[in-house]
Amino acid sequence: MDFLKTIIFIGTNKSGSSREAIRAAERLGYFTVLFTSNERQIQQRKEYIDVHEMVFVDTTNLQAMKKEILSLKSKGNEIKTIASFVDSNVSNAFTLCEEFCPNGTSASAAFIMENKAGTRAKLAGLPFSPKYLTIQPGKKLDAKSMDALPDYPLIVKTASSTGSKDVLRATDDVQLQRHIAKLQEKNPLEAVIIEEFIEGEQYLVEAIVFNKEIQIAGVIQQEITFGKRFIITGYGVLAIVPRQLNDSIKEVLTSIVEKLAIQNGALHVEMRLTKNGWRLIEINPRISGGAMNNMLKAAFGYDLTEETIKLYLGEQPTLEIKQRHFVFTQYVIIDKRGVLEKVTGKGRARKSPGIVEVYVKPKKGQLLTPPLSMGHRYAYVIAQGRTLAIAKSLAKKAAEEITFHLKEQ
Repeated sequence: MDFLKTIIFIGTNKSGSSREAIRAAERLGYFTVLFTSNERQIQQRKEYIDVHEMVFVDTTNLQAMKKEILSLKSKGNEIKTIASFVDSNVSNAFTLCEEFCPNGTSASAAFIMENKAGTRAKLAGLPFSPKYLTIQPGKKLDAKSMDALPDYPLIVKTASSTGSKDVLRATDDVQLQRHIAKLQEKNPLEAVIIEEFIEGEQYLVEAIVFNKEIQIAGVIQQEITFGKRFIITGYGVLAIVPRQLNDSIKEVLTSIVEKLAIQNGALHVEMRLTKNGWRLIEINPRISGGAMNNMLKAAFGYDLTEETIKLYLGEQPTLEIKQRHFVFTQYVIIDKRGVLEKVTGKGRARKSPGIVEVYVKPKKGQLLTPPLSMGHRYAYVIAQGRTLAIAKSLAKKAAEEITFHLKEQ
């Protein structure tokens, strides 16, 4: 019997890094299996030609997934690795990997990173950890705890918030109590975290760890749009990272890798650079979603999803720099709610100077809203330039060409 060398993916988005990981696995010659609990993906099966087999299963249920893995094995699939590039599925993928195809990844480290309260507790006391307070499910914020809080403004969020969902800013006691009540009502079984609001330039750092050795894949400056939520609308990839900045980032990453006992894995870290050094916003045990993989490819020529898959297969990943371009990605959001009638300007944006990629997500007839999470960013434009300022200017100019024509609701 010929065994099919198989990689199982737990969950994917239709586009972005998680989908590109599946395409990378196919390019590398593997049989790709997708475990999904998304019924729409089953209905749109023909749109996932890079997925060789799609299995409808509850991706939160380890026993149900184990049953499907055993079924695949009985049919002749040799499971080489089990991976996820999607929020909250990474620790489950690693748990299954530890049983069926051990590769040195740590489910416990991923689980801590998936839980903001767990991350804060594990890294408490380190110089880059902000001041914070955790309210356990069902508990109230008492007067004694309030005295221990830093000064306003404060950030209030749930322990498993991702993509700016359930991240709120409080400027006084009344607003703070209202935000806590709102989050507890919405997620009664989750802890709520209150932490200091950190001033400073925000950076995102993509990295992979192999045999405890850290490779930085990209240092990216972030632009934040403040509306009802903190939405990141601009990403500037630094083609050249000043040595002092690089060394200070490596120092933070080394502390995180040691503290969480990460042997092999991918992660991205969001931090703010303050006058007193770095302050950690969050960590996630995967490459960022959306355009991140394509941004790094445009900047340096390597495919981070492909190198991460090699890592999960137990192979040495190589982030070989083939080029150096400053890259800026501008996301497009809208300021009013409505049903999409048409999108214009895509062609003009694509023909603009320096443009690497233009992507528009929604289809005609879809209801669009002002952003309450990163999922409400509806298009992006990636541009290259000799400097970050040039790349940024080109991306913003091209993004202005894109117009969403809405029928207001």
